[in-house]
Amino acid sequence: MSKSPSPGSCPSSVELQIVRVIAASLEQATVNVRCLRGPVRRGARFNRLSGSAQAIGLTMTQAVVYGHRVAELDTGLTAFVTLRGKGVEHLKSDTLASRSQVIEGANPLP
Repeated sequence: MSKSPSPGSCPSSVELQIVRVIAASLEQATVNVRCLRGPVRRGARFNRLSGSAQAIGLTMTQAVVYGHRVAELDTGLTAFVTLRGKGVEHLKSDTLASRSQVIEGANPLP
């Protein structure tokens, strides 16, 4: 008998830690992130923001690692990513006085 996976252990479950918000508008932000659970593929959708009850609906449209656009981020990598959608205004840079935010979501279907 096989166990059913818990929601956080789903293979398509992904997490990015917000390090710094570089630029933000009403529906788009460029953010420096660290990949906590990946790989995170372009098109990944994020619907949960740690430490917040606010609903978000963000899609990763671009990732840049060491000046090169990449299709996915592996666990442990830092990158500049572009996020588009609802909830951009809730993203905050990491500071010594506050805990870093983590956005959680899922990769697009292959």
